[in-house]
Amino acid sequence: MNEPIPVNLRVVDLRGQSFDSAQVNRLVPRASVDITQAVEQIRPLLEDVRTLGESAIVDVTLTRDGVDPRPLRVTEEELRRAEAELSPELRRAIEESIERVFKVSRATLPQDTSVTLAEGAVVHQRWQPVDSVGLYVPGGKAVYPSSVIMNVIPAQVAGVERLALASPAQKEFNGRPHPTVLATASILGVKDVFCMGGPAAVAAFAYGIKQIDFEPVSLVTGPGNIYVAAAKRALRGAIGIDSEAGTTEILILADESANARFIAYDLVSQAEHDEAAASVLVTDSEALAHAVINELAAIVASTSHTERVRTALEGQQSAVVLVSSLTDAIKFTNHYATEHLEIHTSDNQAALDAITNAGAIFLGEYSPVSLGDYMAGSNHVLPTGQQAKFGAGLGVHTFLRAQQVIDYQKSGLEPIAKMVADFAESEGLPGHGDAVTARFDR
Repeated sequence: MNEPIPVNLRVVDLRGQSFDSAQVNRLVPRASVDITQAVEQIRPLLEDVRTLGESAIVDVTLTRDGVDPRPLRVTEEELRRAEAELSPELRRAIEESIERVFKVSRATLPQDTSVTLAEGAVVHQRWQPVDSVGLYVPGGKAVYPSSVIMNVIPAQVAGVERLALASPAQKEFNGRPHPTVLATASILGVKDVFCMGGPAAVAAFAYGIKQIDFEPVSLVTGPGNIYVAAAKRALRGAIGIDSEAGTTEILILADESANARFIAYDLVSQAEHDEAAASVLVTDSEALAHAVINELAAIVASTSHTERVRTALEGQQSAVVLVSSLTDAIKFTNHYATEHLEIHTSDNQAALDAITNAGAIFLGEYSPVSLGDYMAGSNHVLPTGQQAKFGAGLGVHTFLRAQQVIDYQKSGLEPIAKMVADFAESEGLPGHGDAVTARFDR
């Protein structure tokens, strides 16, 4: 165990100050990443994948990862072998996670509705799955079989017919995706699995790979680094995307009743992901703030990724924010619009009722973000970088499209025919009205 060294988690004191969304996100900014610049950096690669296909993917993997990813398509034998070699303990955990995510996904499947407006005037809304989806499972500093579960199950429950999954080549596994990722895909019955990663994988989903008879997909989902997010932005329109999910972030909203040790562990849990991860505590209790900072020293020293965690906690994107009241803490939280929000207060439900912007909300000291990563039954693919202000996490709805079916009979159209004509005339589009009234000309 390393000797505890104080963690220089900065304190932002906003007590007695007013603040708005722009100030909040300037005072506690996400890590310095410029997705616009990243888009320009990867454009040549995206074009290479479009025109050259397999060879472009092989070349970039050899250059950046030092391995040859061929065959790009993972064989059924590889999938079966990975599943067979899975330890019984990990298999039990994976299967329990699968069961819980299936239960939540089935329960949240949107239902078709019909509205009768008058006799012979009915509007139906139905939910149609996309026909194909590319599911991205990142590699990098960790292995993410949990992301296989979070991507695949909602798509299956939604009824998507064609699922393709991509995960990067791993040098330590002879240039193949991580075997636990392959095993999880096998357990879930995913057959189309590909050894490719980063923006090249997103481009392959968008354009297809002729050399291996892989057709483009309609939608791409899943988290990744800044370059994966940049590829999604650049290719949106050619494909649908879930979101530009970037580096992980946690904000903990707490008052004096909170357990400082639990909070410190939870801040570390997300800092463990990446040096650019954001770990933020906002509180109206100075005593709690100091207690959390004191707890961090020993926890950071004893964790497996001490330097990574310390870098994240001491970066500009992480902070303890002091405010004058819980009302101000909630205001700050809504302006920040975090990916993961934990609430540790004396009245969690009241605090929850006042929250508007968050990707996923973890209520109380026994609902840590780590639970949501694996076993809560919720989905851990969530909006980052303030996208919670307008976007939602991955779920069954991601893979569905609402389609309205207008079903009018003569008896339903006739009473409003003149109203339609009047509306059309007011907009300078008389032909619209004629298309209705012509049906009733004698």
